[in-house]
Amino acid sequence: MTFSLLSTEVVIALHDAALNDGEIPGLAKDKSLDGALGRVDNRLVYGMIGDVFDLAAAYATAISRGHCFNDGNKRTAFESMNFCLYLHGINITWDTEDVGDRIIALAQGVLQEEDLADWLRIKAR
Repeated sequence: MTFSLLSTEVVIALHDAALNDGEIPGLAKDKSLDGALGRVDNRLVYGMIGDVFDLAAAYATAISRGHCFNDGNKRTAFESMNFCLYLHGINITWDTEDVGDRIIALAQGVLQEEDLADWLRIKAR
């Protein structure tokens, strides 16, 4: 399967759109968005991404745990996951509290990437 991948520029645009007034824009000085997105690329190269749900979950994981932005990391993780699904023709109606709790758990390492992908598959039905 051929996947549409998210560029650094796209993720930055998603981040900027997700920020609220008064939040600190920009990338964190000691973190690398390219490095975080590189983890997704590595998973692809090594055959660890089997479908679009794995890919979307990998983006959410890399961004939420990478803390690459000054503010809005979890929102950017969600927006990247959602946009990845959208690029592949999948539109999910989200329960804001439910998906928010899952992204928080993902960022904290309580929810694993594979479990998020499984949940996305169920949500897409």
